[in-house]
Amino acid sequence: MFKSIEYRLITCLLILMASLMAAVLLFTRGDIAYGVVCAAIVVFSLFGLFRNYRKFNKNILFLLNAMENGDYSFHFSTNRMSLREKELNRMLNRIKEILIKARCEIIEDEEFLGTIVESVSTGIIITDEDGFVRNVNRSATELLGLGSLSHLNQLRNVDESFPALFLTMKPGEAPLVKIANEREETELSLHLTKIVISGTPLRIITLNNIGSELEAKEMESWIRLIRVMTHEIMNSIAPITSLSESLLFSFRTHSAEISGNSLYMNTVDAIETIHATTKGLLNFVESYRQFTRIPQPQIALIDTELLLEKVVSLCSAKIREGRIEVRIIREGNPLPLYADESQILQVLVNLVKNAAEAFDSGSAERYSGKRIELTVLASSRQTVIEVRNNGAPIPQEVLPHIFVPFFTTKESGSGIGLSLSRYIMRLHGGNLKHYVIRDWTVFGMVFCKVSPSQV
Repeated sequence: MFKSIEYRLITCLLILMASLMAAVLLFTRGDIAYGVVCAAIVVFSLFGLFRNYRKFNKNILFLLNAMENGDYSFHFSTNRMSLREKELNRMLNRIKEILIKARCEIIEDEEFLGTIVESVSTGIIITDEDGFVRNVNRSATELLGLGSLSHLNQLRNVDESFPALFLTMKPGEAPLVKIANEREETELSLHLTKIVISGTPLRIITLNNIGSELEAKEMESWIRLIRVMTHEIMNSIAPITSLSESLLFSFRTHSAEISGNSLYMNTVDAIETIHATTKGLLNFVESYRQFTRIPQPQIALIDTELLLEKVVSLCSAKIREGRIEVRIIREGNPLPLYADESQILQVLVNLVKNAAEAFDSGSAERYSGKRIELTVLASSRQTVIEVRNNGAPIPQEVLPHIFVPFFTTKESGSGIGLSLSRYIMRLHGGNLKHYVIRDWTVFGMVFCKVSPSQV
């Protein structure tokens, strides 16, 4: 198309030059009539070129103005016009189509990048040098506990020192900050990257929740330690258990012969004590051995209403014994919950039993209105199942250790319940957290949103 227009333009210019030269030659020879004809041809050729130039220039300006205003609905007609005009308009329509395609690709790329930025768990804040926020993703506002963010000065609502910290950060620094709210305390790591876009310097601040990563590493270390310890303890205790059992069998076989001998009777009592102790120790170690052998969750869709009703049914004896009122509460639009029902049921039963035991301490008058609430909180990013009780709070000196394996405040406890429950939640890609809401002790099971394609 472009070559055709170029050839026509060259041909027109050649005719114009030939006509001009012929007119000059004819006028110098005195052939006025033919000279006038050639001059007329020159004038009409110039007029045609000027007319086409103006029309083409007008269409180009129209095209540029339309693009500047974001209007791509126009179309240059190719009907009832000369072949040259048709080719020019087809060329302009083709340019429009190329620009529309490029614009659509840019929009798709922006939407793609926007979706990625909104999907990542890392908080991202983009600001100018004055602290005005150009862009912020949902993870950043959730980590900071803000509904929206237009300027870094709004960070004073989180912590008075945050605006100055975010504005004076330098690339390469990685300050750690803590954010506490009603439900949890979050530890964030901050990083800064500087870029220049269209001559404007911008600051990209990323926020990473390292608290959950540290907890995961700690749990992994405990599991490795427990595996080594259980292996060594089992190897040491198993022979003692076997020998004590053999000795007891031998003494009991000849019990009639030694029934009057006090030395033998004391020996049997001692062996029975050794056997019972080693047997109890083996059971204790075996419970921790099972802790390290939790299978991977078999993920399936769970009805949270039925799940919570099943938990209440399984704990009904403990609830009736303590005369505790249990409520099931749902807040927000319910989300599909994908998890291993048997494992989650195990966690919930453990939490409800712990909640019921919270009423065992303290006077009966204080806990006359004993209540346990099973609450489902649903948002666009996660589902939280909370087990709340208004019983005795966990002592402050105990709180830092409640998820540590082996730690327990119960006389007959193994110290595995809460640590196992958190480990199961970790296997589900979630977490188990403790917090206090208006004098209520709360354990929150946090489930991140899972799509059916991930099951």
